[in-house]
Amino acid sequence: MTNFFKILLLVLLPFSTVKAQNTSDSALIRKARLQIYDNPDRTIAIGKQLLKKEHTIKTSIDIYMLLSTANIAKRNFDESLKYILKAKELSQKTNDTKSQVSVLIAAAIQYQQMELFSKSLETLNEADLYLKKLPEHTSEKYGETARSYAIRGMIYKSQSNSEIALEKFLISIQNFERVPLKRTAYSNMSVVYYNIGYCYLNLNQIDRAQQSFLQSIDYARRNQAKSLEAFALKGMAELYKQQHKNQAALDLLTNAEALSKNTGDITLNEGIYKEMADNYLAIGKQDSFQLYNKKFFEMRFQRKQNELVSINHVINEHNKETLVKSEALKSYYNNIQMISVVIGTILIALLSYCIIKIRKQNKMFQKRIQHIIRTS
Repeated sequence: MTNFFKILLLVLLPFSTVKAQNTSDSALIRKARLQIYDNPDRTIAIGKQLLKKEHTIKTSIDIYMLLSTANIAKRNFDESLKYILKAKELSQKTNDTKSQVSVLIAAAIQYQQMELFSKSLETLNEADLYLKKLPEHTSEKYGETARSYAIRGMIYKSQSNSEIALEKFLISIQNFERVPLKRTAYSNMSVVYYNIGYCYLNLNQIDRAQQSFLQSIDYARRNQAKSLEAFALKGMAELYKQQHKNQAALDLLTNAEALSKNTGDITLNEGIYKEMADNYLAIGKQDSFQLYNKKFFEMRFQRKQNELVSINHVINEHNKETLVKSEALKSYYNNIQMISVVIGTILIALLSYCIIKIRKQNKMFQKRIQHIIRTS
């Protein structure tokens, strides 16, 4: 399996949402969410339009997360990171646990997609502290728990540990199935089943892999998420390629290419073009192979460029966070030092006072003793 297939599907929509200030804005946000998979440019346009208005902190967080997710859908990690960091900054100004959990998990998804796995796990651990505070048996609790396990599964899958990844993914599915409003979970379940399919494919469990890809297709269609359906078709196509059913694979990939037409998803297109090139090469169609191989390298180059810009942004953010923590520690130790000096000064003063007092008493006792000696 190539390095590309270790790159995982990304868009796990949050369950923790906030209400807009008015009906018009609320309707626009709902409309933008519906287009996040298949027309992320439209979602971004709506989000930027909404940002021009004044909103509550919670609504602003929702808009920033919407923009972040839409940019992830396009694999524009730098823009996505910019918006998720703004959402994270705002979430620290509110006591709304739902928003805090949702923002942190969205940030963890961002880092996972950029293959910054330690940072992703660190952020997930932070999110877990807030997750425990959410009320039991609620959509938010089940949904965010499911997303958290899904990300952990993706990290293990990227590290070629399919067995542990499957454990995490199956816990994720169990929680998604408990979400009362199933429609909000369909797209997420499509993402998880897609990744489960690849885990089974890595373990050479072909029947289970095929069943998982079919489930991914089914859930994608329930929400009319064309790009998710395209991903699942691509997974099925790789399965067929391994069975040397190259024409069947090409038929699925042609369908996937048509479905992904308006998504602008670089990684999806990269994967489709790579698979099409491989299958055309297998059946001896050199012209078609060269065409799609060229497209594959173009998409790959574009993705790598986006990742480089984003990683620079993450490094700068990490340096800022480290500086803030360093300053906090410096302030803490300065305070400890000052307190130590004050306490030390007081102790020295008390000790000095006690010594002087004892000396005076000793002198007094000496005088009395001498007086007693003289008079005896």
